[in-house]
Amino acid sequence: MGERVTFERFDEAWTERVLGKRGRKGIDAYLGVEATEFTAGRLVAGFEVTDELITMIGNMHGGCISALVDHVLGVVMYPIMPEGYWAATTEFKINLLAPVSGGRVEATAQVISMTRRLAVVRVDVENVTREDAGEQRRLVAVAQGTSTIVAPKGA
Repeated sequence: MGERVTFERFDEAWTERVLGKRGRKGIDAYLGVEATEFTAGRLVAGFEVTDELITMIGNMHGGCISALVDHVLGVVMYPIMPEGYWAATTEFKINLLAPVSGGRVEATAQVISMTRRLAVVRVDVENVTREDAGEQRRLVAVAQGTSTIVAPKGA
């Protein structure tokens, strides 16, 4: 992989407020997305696959995975951007690799490049299931996207 990206800022207090919490509104709240790990430029977040997310053919719609990817593309930026700035997903490409029918879906977002105005983020999405042999992880999607970094008015 290339050199690790370093960041001028990391707001650990912001990440502590987010870890283990569900949003109250929006698609991330509906899906039940929770952040489980947060370090500078890296975020792990996911949700449990519930019966209401399963389609008539027995699998979760790929849009649920896409929504998770879109969510982590922005959230991974907040503790490393200057205070008051916000991130907007500009674009992303996703490859859906395997169906999901249960367990948990977990995305790991990693900032691979960042300037004052843009960041490129890679996201791996795994389906985590528990079986007799223990926890099983299967890669179900890979994505890469761009987040635009927006300064507050007057900055």
